[in-house]
Amino acid sequence: MTTQTNHLSAEHDSRPVVVGYDGSASAGSALDRSISMARALGVPLRIVSTWQYPTSYGGYPLSGWTPEEDARIMIDAALVTRFGSDVPTWVSSETVEGGAARVLIRESRDAQMLVVGSRGHGGFVGLLLGSVSSACAEHASCPVLVMHAPPVDHDDAIDAGAEALGDGSRTSDQLAGATTS
Repeated sequence: MTTQTNHLSAEHDSRPVVVGYDGSASAGSALDRSISMARALGVPLRIVSTWQYPTSYGGYPLSGWTPEEDARIMIDAALVTRFGSDVPTWVSSETVEGGAARVLIRESRDAQMLVVGSRGHGGFVGLLLGSVSSACAEHASCPVLVMHAPPVDHDDAIDAGAEALGDGSRTSDQLAGATTS
């Protein structure tokens, strides 16, 4: 009788972990998690930030300003915060012109995982147009991890903004779920 054993593939998946980064709190959580994952898997980390020129800017000249430069500055600041001046060679970053969902879905074709934040800088407009994280989860070519922003305590639901949705991050949500003795 022959016995079969299941072994994990000896082939190492060297495709990168890709993270979408827009500077929001949830994107910061996504970046932190993707750094941990890439390090643990021994694979490259690719940080992608998207940008677009505003469709309307009131007709005033935008002398010297580009959204691409803003995206680059944002990524560089995040890297300095996490690594100081010694960014590891396995970390790369790129700014890409285009809509976030479309760019990240395209990036997912060559990734072993895509990590995104749950709420970025879309605000109510993002809700009307559909969420980047939902589009990525639906259409990406690889697994998608959606990270939430770290919980924030708020004394007032008005000050909580989007956190006031009752997601357990407000002090009052935690107190409401607590048992009394």
